[in-house]
Amino acid sequence: MDEIARIRGRYPDYTRARLAAFARRLARSIYPEKTPATAIEAAGPTDRIGFAEAAALDYRPVKIGAPLGPLWSTWWMRITVDIPEAWRGARVDLHWDSRSEALLWLDGRSAAGLNIGRSAARLTPAATGGERLVFHVEVACNRAFGASDGDGRAPPGDPYRLAACEIRRFDPAAWDLFHDFETLRRLEADRVPPQTTVAFGAAGKAVVRPALDSTWAGRLLHDLNRVCNVLIPEDPVTWADGRRILADLLAVRNGGVVHELSAVGHAHIDTAWLWPIEETRRKCQRTFATAVGLMDAYPEFRFAASQAWQYAAIEEVDPDLFARIKAKAAGGQWIPVGGSWVEPDCNLPSGESLCRQFLYGQRWFERAFGVRSRIFWNPDVFGYAGQLPQLMREAGMDRFLTQKLSWNRFTVPPHHSFRWRGIDGSEVLTHFPPADTYNGVAGVEELRYHAANYKDADRSAHGLYLFGHGDGGGGPAPEMIEALRRTADLQGVPRTTFRDPDAFFDLLEADRGRLAAIEGELYFEYHRGTYTSQAEVKRLNRLIEGRLQALEYLCVAAGHAGVSAPTREAIEGLWRVLLVNQFHDILPGSSIAEVYERTGAELRALANTVDGHARDLLDALGDPGAAPDDWRPVDTLGFPRAEVVKTPAGDLAWIEAPAFAAGRVTATLETASLREADGGGFILENSHLRAVLTASGSVKSLVHLATGRECLSGTGNRIVLFEDRPIQYEAWDIDPFALETARDAPDAHDAAVTGRGHLRAAVRFERRLGAGSVMSQTVRLDAGSRHLAFDTVLDWRERRVLVKAMFPVACRAPFATYETMFGAVERPTHANTDADLARFEVPGHRWADLSDPAFGVSLLSDARYGFSTFENWMALSLARGPVSPDPTADIGRHTFRYGLFPHGGDWRAAGVVAEGARFNREVVWVRGAPAILGRTLVSATPAGVVVDTIKPAEDGEGWVARLYESAGAAAVVRLDFGVPVRRVWLSNTLEDRLEPIALVDGGCRLEMRGFQVTTLRLL
Repeated sequence: MDEIARIRGRYPDYTRARLAAFARRLARSIYPEKTPATAIEAAGPTDRIGFAEAAALDYRPVKIGAPLGPLWSTWWMRITVDIPEAWRGARVDLHWDSRSEALLWLDGRSAAGLNIGRSAARLTPAATGGERLVFHVEVACNRAFGASDGDGRAPPGDPYRLAACEIRRFDPAAWDLFHDFETLRRLEADRVPPQTTVAFGAAGKAVVRPALDSTWAGRLLHDLNRVCNVLIPEDPVTWADGRRILADLLAVRNGGVVHELSAVGHAHIDTAWLWPIEETRRKCQRTFATAVGLMDAYPEFRFAASQAWQYAAIEEVDPDLFARIKAKAAGGQWIPVGGSWVEPDCNLPSGESLCRQFLYGQRWFERAFGVRSRIFWNPDVFGYAGQLPQLMREAGMDRFLTQKLSWNRFTVPPHHSFRWRGIDGSEVLTHFPPADTYNGVAGVEELRYHAANYKDADRSAHGLYLFGHGDGGGGPAPEMIEALRRTADLQGVPRTTFRDPDAFFDLLEADRGRLAAIEGELYFEYHRGTYTSQAEVKRLNRLIEGRLQALEYLCVAAGHAGVSAPTREAIEGLWRVLLVNQFHDILPGSSIAEVYERTGAELRALANTVDGHARDLLDALGDPGAAPDDWRPVDTLGFPRAEVVKTPAGDLAWIEAPAFAAGRVTATLETASLREADGGGFILENSHLRAVLTASGSVKSLVHLATGRECLSGTGNRIVLFEDRPIQYEAWDIDPFALETARDAPDAHDAAVTGRGHLRAAVRFERRLGAGSVMSQTVRLDAGSRHLAFDTVLDWRERRVLVKAMFPVACRAPFATYETMFGAVERPTHANTDADLARFEVPGHRWADLSDPAFGVSLLSDARYGFSTFENWMALSLARGPVSPDPTADIGRHTFRYGLFPHGGDWRAAGVVAEGARFNREVVWVRGAPAILGRTLVSATPAGVVVDTIKPAEDGEGWVARLYESAGAAAVVRLDFGVPVRRVWLSNTLEDRLEPIALVDGGCRLEMRGFQVTTLRLL
């Protein structure tokens, strides 16, 4: 026998194959007996309805194999089972398979999710034997990833059917035995020779994973083989000796110095993606009910869930489940995290939108759970603006968790634990889970990868591990918790403790002084198409952001005038609609068509509702005795304006208006002229600019008259088409290879002068793009305007094509500047390093600028977010045509504007921030000259300090002003108030009264850091 045993040592893979087969036999022992359901009845297909309504449906008998569907439909099953007398005292589980997601209902209460890969749910912990149970299963005819299994491909045919429904007797001894053996088997199987790289993790990258100690690895192989020799899985009488061997192995502990892993259950649930948002509510139900059940079975289990909207949805559709969640939260097992309404995109929303994500999210958590989150929890988003650390801290969060940068295509993030420093100097303690996933499965391989991959082991021994099925929800499975129980301090595996995220960050905080600092934005080297895809949603987002802020300013003005205004609750409801649609798979354009059908309709209705409220307020604030044509422009921005606009009657007029106040229609000496150029084309000129347009629709010359500088080094407004076929993730990505396929669009085939009056010079050009698209573009120069505008209507029909407007500007600099939320960020115009090269497409808000100290050019945008600047070429992405996951993405009519703004000095000196703001928000109109609108409510000096937001206070006491320093330079600030103010407090995003500020001569004084955001409470 000793000679035979040598086979194990000389041929270990042969032995490992035996161990794997033995584990499968053990798994079959967990359910030694089963019996079919007594009766299965079905009702459907139905809409998504509640249990009470479902219980009253008409049910009819069905058999195993019955077809279900179609996609997104719902079926309700009523199941009757008779438990055998012989199963007295045993736990009885349901085994269910409908090839879809499903939810078990016991006694009218949501009990457990039943998804593909999770087919078992407990019916009773201890049967009396012989009893009859009747329960329901709600079948959602979709999979965890919508129509697909996660690979983007739907199964052929109609995949939904009743494949299995039976009850099984659970054997707890076999369950324990299997997990004892399987955990140790997988540890032995993960033995890796020294200095061997293995590919693992979401990023699919290689990492050196340390080999197991050879003595320990040899013992594992030897003793697990012994178990196979002494234990017969089908005969419990033989189990005792095998269990003793396994217990001895599981008792082998790590040494004194080892990677410390904090494990927390999680289920990242995309608020919408490959499924409509209505299905997300049920995903939350299935996932959260399962998690609550696991907490009953495993007292040490901790589960963290973010997104206030998802909790609010559960509170609405399943208050009983929400009550159970609150009870578990009070007991410390359920941990609300995140502090935001949803997990938002962090490139595209405005600074005020991010403030509202945090304000309404934190307020909701405080109301529901009595806590504010210290952690901004946003693991799956496509880049992180450099202003986020400050915005987090202003909302009470000084800790940040994400993971997505592990997907970077060109460079690897240098740290997993670090101090992230924002553009104003604010810091937050930041952690990227080293497992490179937020969907861990608690396999030994993954735990060991976590430790080996940790880039900051010389600074801290602590890492956070998130486990549970995510994206489409599902969350942790019992098998994961069982594995983590056994590997808690097992030799060769990181020491693992179930721990809530704040407790982990407390441990990491102790190492803060040793952690490196990373400054500025965390740019994601992937998914650059999300700045452009589903452009109409992005346009509506920008539009509504501005209109909501305008409405809130009018509400404050109405309050000072004693005029009734929408309530705080009503305004919050409007914001919440917008905030949900800023979720990181909605606003970026990466969801299915059903999502955008809903989002588009919802945002258009929201825009109309906001406009209606504003119109009502303006009517109430106006002078009822004013003449019908006595219209006054109201500026809802923190910048004064003097410009050409259209009046309510549709005429062009010159208006002047102070910041946050009503102005007037007046005469002006400013003019604009248009004349035909020699040899064809057009010349547009005003007091600031002279533009020469070709008959083909391009810009031949643009001269800044004050400096005499030509701002173009070649033909501007080149409309360029690119073949846009990403290797994968079509809606998400623009691959760098696309830029090698540039071809100029055809010249305009028609040109017509549409403005030759003294206030506007304009020419409309028509051109065809590609197979069937048409672009109508009016290039205009208004009297007094400092920018040349391109008003564009695009009927877009192309698939897998990207179109850009490109300008070669007569200026060179190593960095271009782009507006971001409450600030600006510099990015390289060269490709000196891989990180520079990666930024071939970048997000921007209302402008991008390329300047030298004496002169520069800004590219303005009212609805597009994808910019690029390489050398002296500035470009704006106008449209894409991805076919996945929405085959019809962006087909249709698009209306947008962009502009070219040459200026003396750099962007700070030229007032580019103000120019971009005015470019994006039109004035509103009021009749007559109401006194309250004749005063600027709050103004700031110096000019670099922007009063961005004026709003009613959330608690109903007074009002709030939010301002920011826009130039990146420290400033001593003077604020003046146009209405009586009795008290001023320094506040934050959550509107806490932090400290009083002295009033002096009807105003107050502040000191601000560069790019600092400051919130004030005023009474």
